[in-house]
Amino acid sequence: MAELVSGRSTAQRVLAATSISYTVVLLDASIVNVALAAIRHTLHSDVAGLQWIVNAYTLTFASLLMTGGTLGDRLGARNVYFAGLAIFALASALCGLAPNLATLALARALQGVGSAMLVPCSLALINDAYPVPAERAAAISVWMGCGGVAMASGPLVGGLLIHLFGWRGIFFVNVPIGLLGLWLTLSVDRTAASRTRYFDLAGQVAVVVALGTLIGVLIEGPVVGWQSVPIRLGIATSCIAWAAFFFIETHTRNPMLPLQLFRNALFSGSTVVSMASAFIFYGMLFTFSLYYQQVRGYSALDTGLAFLPMTGMVALGGLLSSRFVKLLGARQSMCIAFGLYAAGALGMMLSTASSPYWRAVLPLLAIGLASGFISPAATSPALGTVEKSRAGVAAAVLNSARQSGSALGVAIVGTFISTVHVFQSAMNAVLGIVVVLSVAAAFVWWATSRPISTGARQAQ
Repeated sequence: MAELVSGRSTAQRVLAATSISYTVVLLDASIVNVALAAIRHTLHSDVAGLQWIVNAYTLTFASLLMTGGTLGDRLGARNVYFAGLAIFALASALCGLAPNLATLALARALQGVGSAMLVPCSLALINDAYPVPAERAAAISVWMGCGGVAMASGPLVGGLLIHLFGWRGIFFVNVPIGLLGLWLTLSVDRTAASRTRYFDLAGQVAVVVALGTLIGVLIEGPVVGWQSVPIRLGIATSCIAWAAFFFIETHTRNPMLPLQLFRNALFSGSTVVSMASAFIFYGMLFTFSLYYQQVRGYSALDTGLAFLPMTGMVALGGLLSSRFVKLLGARQSMCIAFGLYAAGALGMMLSTASSPYWRAVLPLLAIGLASGFISPAATSPALGTVEKSRAGVAAAVLNSARQSGSALGVAIVGTFISTVHVFQSAMNAVLGIVVVLSVAAAFVWWATSRPISTGARQAQ
């Protein structure tokens, strides 16, 4: 009996620690957007600098996420999780102390490294702590729920912290939370390590160079000129690195990214729509943050409150996702969600600096609901296409696609804002891209999700 109570206590500590860490990781993905105007004023940044502040985090997070899972398998999930959380807390302190833009961007990149280590290992720790499937499912639901709350509350929490303590407060708040997570982890037994997992160093280097140079070209192109030598070299380097990455992953025995996963049309479709949704949501979040603060003159707190209809619907959309799928079917409901994205973008085109705020409420609600719905709705069928032993790899691919989409969204959106000098015109161009991309993603999903309907009929 004592062992049973002890086991439950340990499992609860694991769940508490991993939920806390997942909360701050996702909080940092959205909270920084409301601080952009304050950072720009304090550190004298241009739009490109602000893009690096956002993307330095998502770039390292996206490119190192799968390697973080592999390191957890080789060195023990508890060890890598602990190290990742310590790195994240340290990097958060460095962000808060950053004296200039370059230091802040580097510290944000270090935050991404820590996140890439602790997120996949969080799931591994939960899996070990809850051997009973029903209890494990409930624990994962709590873990994901904390992430959803963090995503929804990020802009408002960020606005409140900036109002009270300045923009550095959004980073300093991570330090005590991280220390709490580290303390809870100390009592967790060390997990078994497996030396059988192959570390794909060549593939990892190739994807970091490929993705990093691509984002760098998109951000710096409007600043230094698209015809400049550095940009041309960046384009060439990115192309070569992408070619090398796909060659390595095709020919190595144990690739970081098993390309055979994409032979399944449903998995490929899920990856594409996940990436498209992240591109749309984070691209618009970046745009609207600058719009409300620079064009409409809102404070950080007012901007957080303005985002509340959108971010609140993100959490609600995630909770209602499975019900919508059961009611309307996976194909139809996903296409409706992308339709909401398009409708929300068209509605935001009607919002100008002189128009009342209430005109933006319905479009923001539509955008938030679509974002919250798409992530779980795309993940579940994708994981159903792979064997249970490869579910972790498949989940890492989907998460990497989302983070990559987020980085690309911010980079491309920032290019329009930097190039088109009238902000309203730049925002309308971005919203037009959102409409086109939403329609394209809906067509992709409709074409690739047929196995869902077929499988459902066979199951019945």
